[in-house]
Amino acid sequence: MLIVRLGAMGDILHALPAITALRRAQPEWYLGWAVEPQWRSLLAAHENAVRGPEMPLVDCLHVVPAKRWARNPFAGTTLAEISAMRRELRAAEYDVCIDLQGAVRSALIARAASPKRLIGEAAPREWAAKYLFGERVATHGVHVIEQAAEVASAAAGVRLEPVQPWLPHDAAAERWCERSLPPGRLVVLNPGAGWGAKRWPSARYAEVARELAARGMVVVANAGPGEEGLAQEVASSSGGAALPLTPTLNELIALVRRSALVIAGDTGPLHLACAVGKPVVGIFGPTDPARNGPFGCANRVLRHPESRRDHTRRAEPETGLLTITPAAVLAAADELLKENA
Repeated sequence: MLIVRLGAMGDILHALPAITALRRAQPEWYLGWAVEPQWRSLLAAHENAVRGPEMPLVDCLHVVPAKRWARNPFAGTTLAEISAMRRELRAAEYDVCIDLQGAVRSALIARAASPKRLIGEAAPREWAAKYLFGERVATHGVHVIEQAAEVASAAAGVRLEPVQPWLPHDAAAERWCERSLPPGRLVVLNPGAGWGAKRWPSARYAEVARELAARGMVVVANAGPGEEGLAQEVASSSGGAALPLTPTLNELIALVRRSALVIAGDTGPLHLACAVGKPVVGIFGPTDPARNGPFGCANRVLRHPESRRDHTRRAEPETGLLTITPAAVLAAADELLKENA
């Protein structure tokens, strides 16, 4: 079976509970996954990994740089790479493919594998994609994790319930954590987000960091690619209460596994914490936590009742998001830290 979920980080993490349930139900099946190169570490610790702790879920990764191809679709190198991808996928002779992305691009990649069955949602994210599916699954779950399980169930032939996913273990990333972290109970703050409307102000994260450090916590401000400035702002505004770190994705997985709590908006590190079963405080604004909020872990979600779902990539924080105070975040954090001591 081939799974197509190219990215992004949170979306792949939302697909993992369904595919882990599938793997547990069908342990002998050969599973491949088509993924963008920057997210491959969610599935394998390194490029030479084989099934085991370093690549626990799938048997094969197909690295598909679809975003790069889209920037130069008619370049000779792009066309050559697409042709090579098609040969690679067809050589695997997949009987079944499930498209968990629901985009025209992902559906075309799925079709390139020439599977006997190509399964996707009846109402995918991009409506035109459904015409590329051989089988369309009407999903009824509210959360995207539940919807992914419904699509995977159609492929497996049995009802699958989402389970805590299997993520890779990387010994080098564990050693990085040992070198980088002081001893103590760890809280990870993630001030970044995919776009500005989802981004709670750095100054408020800094206030939370100061208070948590005063309670004896080790506080890390995580920076994803391009977010280094945000983590530095939290560190400087907190008077050094937060330690700014810029881990690789492998290192971030190891870091979050060691945490007692993660505080973040609707972004990949929040969903990573849920995936490894860590408590989270989710700070939500224009995205709907019922659809893509914390799932399967202890959590507190903070959202203003008048916030409405809006995926417009606005630069400024959403109005409702700005009503959430550091005091409210700290109260939620204190509850979770006490309950999960």
